[in-house]
Amino acid sequence: MSFSELLKQCRKKQGMSQADLASHLGVTQQAVGKWESGKSSPDPATVARIAALLGTTADYLLGLYRPMAHLSETEGRFFGGYAESLIPVIGVVKAGYGALAFEEDYGQEYARVKDPANYFYLVVRGDSMEPRIQDGDLALVHRQDTLENGDLGVLIYGDEGEGTLKRYIQRGNCVVLQPFNPNYSELVIKGDDLNRLHIAGRVVETKAKW
Repeated sequence: MSFSELLKQCRKKQGMSQADLASHLGVTQQAVGKWESGKSSPDPATVARIAALLGTTADYLLGLYRPMAHLSETEGRFFGGYAESLIPVIGVVKAGYGALAFEEDYGQEYARVKDPANYFYLVVRGDSMEPRIQDGDLALVHRQDTLENGDLGVLIYGDEGEGTLKRYIQRGNCVVLQPFNPNYSELVIKGDDLNRLHIAGRVVETKAKW
């Protein structure tokens, strides 16, 4: 199905009129009508906002997602036996007051995982992990407070620091947070400073998205 057809289908499923959707987006009803007739298309940022309002994902609206029921038996085996689940997309992970805080809600994206409640997507910011991971990519993260040597993880250094995506290296009595980009220096943490290092989770996959 085309974007225009999927948009109309999802809007009606939510019991929302074109005028309602237009009001939430701050656009005219005519603009929504043109999208649904295929005469024009919204920009990517607006597609993401529409998806959040309609309880779906940008991938689905753009026809990039096929529900599990539509997969062939071979495809089902390839992707594993887990159903597609909606995983929250967040913009910032921070540490403070003895706990992790997840900030900036960017809606949801699908992932095929065993325990969806223990996963989140993080929007990658910065170029310290280029060329493998680009600014704006999505990282699928499993919530856990330990990492194995060499794992790619979301780590927070400092009591109120912001999460960073780095390779976790154990080197003697030190922990090294290693970027992929050679223009950035690795961060070596040792001694009492190790108590200020928080592990938010392990990155299990990344994909270009944002």
